[in-house]
Amino acid sequence: MFLKRLQLGLVHVAVAMTLVPINSTLNRVMIKELALSATLVAILASLPYLFSPIQVAIGSYSDRHPIFGLRRTPYILAGLILCVIGVVVSPQVAFLLSQNFWLGILAGVFAFGAWGMGYNLSSVSYLSLASELSGENGRGRTIAVMWFMMIVSIIATAIGLSRMVDPYTPEALMRAFSMIGIAALILGLLGLLWLEPRSQADSAQATAEAYTFKQMTEAVTRNPVGKTFFVYLFLLLAAILGQDVLLEPFGAEAFGLTVTQTTRITSIWGTFVLVAILIAGALEGRVPKRTVAQAGNLGALAGFLVIVASGFVHSTSVFYTGVTLLGLGTGIATVSNLSLMFDLTVPGEVGLYIGAWGVSNALSRLAGSILGGVLRDAVTQITGQALSGYLVVFGIEALMLFAAVLMLSRIDVSAFRKQAEEPAFVEKVALAAE
Repeated sequence: MFLKRLQLGLVHVAVAMTLVPINSTLNRVMIKELALSATLVAILASLPYLFSPIQVAIGSYSDRHPIFGLRRTPYILAGLILCVIGVVVSPQVAFLLSQNFWLGILAGVFAFGAWGMGYNLSSVSYLSLASELSGENGRGRTIAVMWFMMIVSIIATAIGLSRMVDPYTPEALMRAFSMIGIAALILGLLGLLWLEPRSQADSAQATAEAYTFKQMTEAVTRNPVGKTFFVYLFLLLAAILGQDVLLEPFGAEAFGLTVTQTTRITSIWGTFVLVAILIAGALEGRVPKRTVAQAGNLGALAGFLVIVASGFVHSTSVFYTGVTLLGLGTGIATVSNLSLMFDLTVPGEVGLYIGAWGVSNALSRLAGSILGGVLRDAVTQITGQALSGYLVVFGIEALMLFAAVLMLSRIDVSAFRKQAEEPAFVEKVALAAE
């Protein structure tokens, strides 16, 4: 199983590598160097998550329809290729936007849309595969391995990217993005080799019932615990992940950091996420998952508050302290909440429920990014100070995290499974959908 976990980690690494340059360096260049609207940048960066509803359909469809005996691999591969295409062409789109706005918008929809479709295709498929290969008792360890490898790759990618764009030039940026895309494709292909055992189509279809999209949605939202977890994930991830678009531009605006310096923020954040993942992995099975998750949520909340304070006192030391706390909180929350997510599934319908939680993940990124961009621009216009816009956004994200902290106590895995597995539950869903 160690080799399987390593391969799953490589697939996760490959997809994550394509995210780093788009959600960190490119955002900063578009907002600061190219002086594009933060709202526009947020919308483009959020286009991928508009495709998130297809995760439920993909998860359920792949449960029942293997391709050449493989239920997950074909979708992972297709998604990875789209992610690579998106990351390679995205910097060219950014420069086109500053020269020919409307043509750049069309190209942006293609580039960011390709990455988004790829993300949705691959993520629901490899998370479902990870759950199936690991079994209930091994899921926490698999998550820890996958996220450990992912964070190491994020750190390495951020450090490598910062060196490749030093000194910063448009040509250096495009070359760096292409190299990262090629490396991600190679690692992803290595991870997929002989990873998934072949299955018979008939037996695969027999283990999963055919749901319409409406029925799949009802199956999740009509479960009170499932609905609560969906909203909880939305608030938590909108806050934690919504800062991706603005953290590096904030560093440039508040403290005058260069492209190379702001790119390294990701590696600092990632280092402490990695430390936190090791801590969370060590606590797996020893401390209740909700307790660990709450510790991570509170750590991330403290990080946002310290980052806001750094803007008021104009201190880079305080800022990096906030980034450190945010990294620690994010790492602990990631492992514990994903382990909790895997527990909130039903045998035979793993793809359906993983897809639903994936939709919550993607919608939260969409809402967090757009909310951040719009608020940043609106407050900047009202106050005439860009720094005020960033501080208001980070403050609102702290409030969202606080709301998530309050909701976590209402999530009970045993209650979820009891209600989800009752025959009357499925019957009610079917009747409601007719």
